[in-house]
Amino acid sequence: MRVSALSFGASSLGGVFKPVSEDTAIRTVHAALDLGINFIDVSPFYGYTKAETVLGKALKGIPRDRYYLATKVGRYGDAEFDFSAARSKRSVEESLTRLGVDYVDIIQSHDNEYGDLNQVVSETVPALRQVQSEGKARFVGVTGYPLKIFKEILSRTEIDSILSYNHYSLNDTTLVQIVPWLRQKNVGIINASPVSQGLLTNHPLPAWHPAPPEVRAACAQAAEYCRDKGTDIAKLAIQFSISNPDIHTTLVGTADPANIEKNVKWMGEPIDNEVMSAVEKILAPIKDRVWTLGRPENN
Repeated sequence: MRVSALSFGASSLGGVFKPVSEDTAIRTVHAALDLGINFIDVSPFYGYTKAETVLGKALKGIPRDRYYLATKVGRYGDAEFDFSAARSKRSVEESLTRLGVDYVDIIQSHDNEYGDLNQVVSETVPALRQVQSEGKARFVGVTGYPLKIFKEILSRTEIDSILSYNHYSLNDTTLVQIVPWLRQKNVGIINASPVSQGLLTNHPLPAWHPAPPEVRAACAQAAEYCRDKGTDIAKLAIQFSISNPDIHTTLVGTADPANIEKNVKWMGEPIDNEVMSAVEKILAPIKDRVWTLGRPENN
């Protein structure tokens, strides 16, 4: 798969960050495709199937060879997880129906830090390989927050891609620690949320954001500095994340056509090195600060 450097994270279509109208969501997907983005990532968890449903409507009538599509199994609610083989296979069928497609390009086990990694390796992944053998998916991937889960899963079974979020951004670059290992294993690398799920923006953080107060404060200070310099910290964050050639694609989530157009425009503009240096100094005290998500043993 030759994917665009910037890709579309469809969680926003499910109203994860703010309410969004179906018409606006559909126009955003069309804008992304028209601007050259060719990879879309979604999940039944996003908006509790709403994101997949809306995305299916947006993709209706668009030639299948214009985009790569990834979805997930395993997570279905804030505290609803099921990594069993039976549920995983059933989930794929449900997603294909909502999305209106015959296959997805990547089927991923979602947020594995909340599951039993033994089950993921022995049950979930084999089920997804069966889905692959049936022609309903081209590749199999895993996603999650703690980097430890990738080492654990990939040391025990073959995986085609990983999706890591919040670990290659201005405030956290810990993903680079495992990039050489992933390259050696020929694993595709999807970097999600270059703005750290809203930390590196000018918008209020969602209530569920797990960042500790000191991280929130430093990122807010960096955002204020950028505003004073007449720029947007989100621009700097996206430019930073796409500048590493070892990262195959970076997901951005928005349900606003103007925002996706702005994100693509930023890709072609040079990084302001003076602002970048100042922001890096502001963020230095909290650089690479991570938090715990999921089961303690998976962190």
